[in-house]
Amino acid sequence: MSQPLKGIKVLDFSTLLPGPMCTLILAEAGADVIKLERAAGDEMRSYAPRFGDDSVNFVLLNRGKRSVCLDLKAEADRAQVLELVREVDVVVEQFRPGVMQRLGLDYPTLAQINPRLIYCSITTYGQHGPKALRASHDLNFQAETGMLALSADAGGTPLVPPTLTGDLAAGAYPAVVNILLALRQRDAQGTGQHLDISMTDNLFTLMYWALGNGWSGGQWPRPGQELVTGGSVRYAIYRTADGRHLSAAPLEERFWNNFLALIGAPALADEPDEHVVRAEVARIIASQPASYWVQKFDGHDVCVSEIVNIEQAVQDPHFQARGIFGRQVVNSAGQSMPALPVPVCEPFRSSQVRVAAPALGEHTNQIAGNTTGGSKP
Repeated sequence: MSQPLKGIKVLDFSTLLPGPMCTLILAEAGADVIKLERAAGDEMRSYAPRFGDDSVNFVLLNRGKRSVCLDLKAEADRAQVLELVREVDVVVEQFRPGVMQRLGLDYPTLAQINPRLIYCSITTYGQHGPKALRASHDLNFQAETGMLALSADAGGTPLVPPTLTGDLAAGAYPAVVNILLALRQRDAQGTGQHLDISMTDNLFTLMYWALGNGWSGGQWPRPGQELVTGGSVRYAIYRTADGRHLSAAPLEERFWNNFLALIGAPALADEPDEHVVRAEVARIIASQPASYWVQKFDGHDVCVSEIVNIEQAVQDPHFQARGIFGRQVVNSAGQSMPALPVPVCEPFRSSQVRVAAPALGEHTNQIAGNTTGGSKP
């Protein structure tokens, strides 16, 4: 089976995380991704820890792409970029609004050269609005959209999130979805378009329940007091006797009744005071080590899991059986490590399991041509 994006060429101006994750997913589905870098390279290359000449972050995010070094401020190099635009299907960029226009590489300019071009701009706040030019990082995105407040405890103190939800779930993934939609529309209508991907806009989608509660009845979420934010005994974390923790989410009545029966407290199903129920459940769980409860709950529908660290998670027999860490990414020294799992189903991916991340400017001569205008790393 041919990969669905085979024959699609992507010119990637992006750096760091949202854009590179987006184009990684496209590359894994068969797209030819040309990563355009300045002479110093994507800033992500310099991060720690290292894996060969580059950071492990860069290697994981740029598997299977080609790297070209060109100076966007140099007229000759910019002319080479314009030549590349004639033959690409998709451009991905994540500069602040106005930067690409100043470089003469904005959508109206490039659409004149290639009317079928799909031009995807990933930004924090979108292409317009009072905050469009502000500098922000993921922690700021989540703070300004109300998401960070949803992680607050009952005292109102938020926790620093462990995942870059804005960059990934609200940036990279919507970019992929809309690029695919635009390609489908181009098949039908013959022309490309400019996609405005705002990470803050898309974060609101992930908080559907909080918005619904507020809009329908004015019940805006309170710190640590709602069903899925720590306010329910049926969706909580409990400490075990050996200092480990269980995540317990027996929300549905049948799961809750199973849970209470297995911990030896079925009478709690009729206790109206949730504070009493929570205290008693916590006491019971704290009376035994995590291994006891894992064995006790095994094979029963109770929605309870032991909280493990990521090292333990990647060794879980289930994930090993699924083979999600079976592919390899190769660095410039020929060393390999498991490739980053991406949400592309196996039938759409290449049969090649060992794929390299590009060295800086590795493909400049091959793609841009060995001319005096091309900057070399």
